[in-house]
Amino acid sequence: MQIAIRSEKPGDIAGIEGLTRAAFLEAPHTDHTEHHIVNALRDADALAISLVAELEGKLAGHVALSKVTISDGSSHWYGLGPISVLPGLQGEGIGSALMRAALEALDNAGAHGCVLLGEPEFYRRFGFAPNAGLTLPGVPEAYFLARKLGGEWPQGVVSYHAAFQVKAN
Repeated sequence: MQIAIRSEKPGDIAGIEGLTRAAFLEAPHTDHTEHHIVNALRDADALAISLVAELEGKLAGHVALSKVTISDGSSHWYGLGPISVLPGLQGEGIGSALMRAALEALDNAGAHGCVLLGEPEFYRRFGFAPNAGLTLPGVPEAYFLARKLGGEWPQGVVSYHAAFQVKAN
């Protein structure tokens, strides 16, 4: 299976929305707003990095990264998510390829670190772990994960872009 990872292009937007919607359709612990979040980030010009995975020339996955704020004033930190893979292709390495490409893109952008909300078993292999100094209100510590890429570990409350507050319609 030949997976190609590249930056999002304008012609990908509808495909990204469809695959994101499909990826989370049967997922537990979701309110099914992930595709709305990606669109709202893009509309607010807050989609810092947007990568797609292609398989045989067709969109198979997507990952979004946006800047986050931390109450201690630390900068150059990003939030990863949502990350989406078409349901029939999950478990085939596409999500892992997107994660590696996202971390490389963050490193190239001079990011100091990245946070995400997700399953620790999956993200641990990419160096993510809970960090007691970083919190996301209302989220169990075990599922709010961070990876430092440079600089010092920040200490504080993390806030995602307002696009993450979008409601399903």
